[in-house]
Amino acid sequence: MNRCQEPGQGEEQEEVTGMVCQEADLKDGQMKEVTVGDQTVLLVRTQGQYSAVGSQCSHYNAPLVKGVLVGDRVRCPFHGACFNVRTGDIEEYPGLDCLPSYKVKVEDGKVYVSIHKNSLKLTKRVKEMCSRVPDIKHTILLVGGGPASLICAETLRQNCYQGRIVMVTKDTLPPYDKPKLSKALDLDSSHILLRTSDFYQQHGVEVWTQKEVVSVNPADKAVKLSDGSLQRYDQLLIATGCSARPLDCPGRDLKGVKLLQRYEDAKEIHNSGLGRKAVVIGSSFIGMEVASYLSNKAASVAVIGTSRYPYERSLGPEIGKMSLHMLEEQNVKFYMNDGVTEIQGEDGKVKGVVLKSGRVLEADVVIAGIGVIPNSDFLAGSELEVDSRKAVIVDKFMRTNVPDVFSAGDVTSFPLTIRGDQRVNVGHWQMSHAQGRVAALNMLKKPTRCESVPFFWTVLLGKSIRYTGYGEGYTEIIFKGKVEERKFLAFYIKDEVVVAAASLMFDPAVARLAELMATGQIITKAQAHGRNQSLADLGNLPQFLYRSRSP
Repeated sequence: MNRCQEPGQGEEQEEVTGMVCQEADLKDGQMKEVTVGDQTVLLVRTQGQYSAVGSQCSHYNAPLVKGVLVGDRVRCPFHGACFNVRTGDIEEYPGLDCLPSYKVKVEDGKVYVSIHKNSLKLTKRVKEMCSRVPDIKHTILLVGGGPASLICAETLRQNCYQGRIVMVTKDTLPPYDKPKLSKALDLDSSHILLRTSDFYQQHGVEVWTQKEVVSVNPADKAVKLSDGSLQRYDQLLIATGCSARPLDCPGRDLKGVKLLQRYEDAKEIHNSGLGRKAVVIGSSFIGMEVASYLSNKAASVAVIGTSRYPYERSLGPEIGKMSLHMLEEQNVKFYMNDGVTEIQGEDGKVKGVVLKSGRVLEADVVIAGIGVIPNSDFLAGSELEVDSRKAVIVDKFMRTNVPDVFSAGDVTSFPLTIRGDQRVNVGHWQMSHAQGRVAALNMLKKPTRCESVPFFWTVLLGKSIRYTGYGEGYTEIIFKGKVEERKFLAFYIKDEVVVAAASLMFDPAVARLAELMATGQIITKAQAHGRNQSLADLGNLPQFLYRSRSP
């Protein structure tokens, strides 16, 4: 992975310059890929001015030219990250790094882009950070080792915080790319780490792995660790995420019954599923991704779900039925409208799964994906407010009800801007990044609200379903394209407006909708239904929201 800082001011470095197009080739609001030396560059024209930045999203290297350009920022078509096209800075997540930016000159009607020779191979840029000053005793403690804590730490250093930063995580690894666990269970740990150990050392971030905070005492500004030690803080971030909900049926403790929570769990599921009979309990995102992964590795795969179709509550029956058929074509068996009464074993090992319908499924390994529970039990007695689901209650500044205690990520219940500040708990990777940044800025007394639009994706058999918005309580779905052909855009309607969208093979429609929502635009049910209206009739809803591009 290539990362670099911008060349220092005053440095004399040789440049490679290329004439990339005629000035008239691009109109305002357009972008194209051009080549300078061996580097592919994204050339953009906004408000009559040209700018040039790296062409690949810093998250998973998606081509940004296939994304959405609104004003001065481009949104990735795949997972929704946004970058300022003038500076290259990342403005919305997921991902950590910025894009390199390049000098542009227009002369005699021709556009030239210049790149420093030592930057020709670099596709990402780490934003400049300070490091710790030992004499500064102020300490910020980050509880949890996910993206919220990592982005919080990096944002603090990017904004000249020079005190002590301590991150405490139960995991054996420092922050890693957790969404990959259910999509590719056999990844080497070195391939999923978000930052190297050298990075934390360079920027003065202490990462304590395999340590757990068991209680918080806000009055003394201290936490107690599982080893009995105390750690004091000046400001505290609660970013402990959620845990996989355990089964509550007889046999749940048998060897071979798995939950996917940690990197080690993914490895165990992979190893125990190879050539064996696998049963997946739960037909939502984790369960379906695990079933997809095992479909060509296990001897057999069965999925048990309580609804008619997978994802029925979140994505609707049409998409659920399509997803079921996709996996059935890979010989995955589904047992829907059913449940588990018992897991049978022999000699302490799982042998079978007894369904409510009376059927018994043979099983060598059982994987449960039946939801999550916020990790907040350790806050008991701390006076921090939690909701009925045990999620930590925060405001738009990620502040809890206790001074100097903030919370971010999956563990939070927060006001969602696009739903009129309705309090929600959203377990999205992207939202955890955004909230970590907001928490850091408010710790530094730089008032910043969390205004991000939820965005997530799930992968089945190499095909990605993308989703943006917040669809809970939707009453209708309007489809463009055909679900049965596995190429569609779905609008979720509530109170006559679009509250969310999902797509398959219809990029960059969901990214476009996310950007419209982020700018406060409301799309009505009538607009979602429309086919041939002009842009003016659509209220700035561009026609190419309906146009499919890349897989």
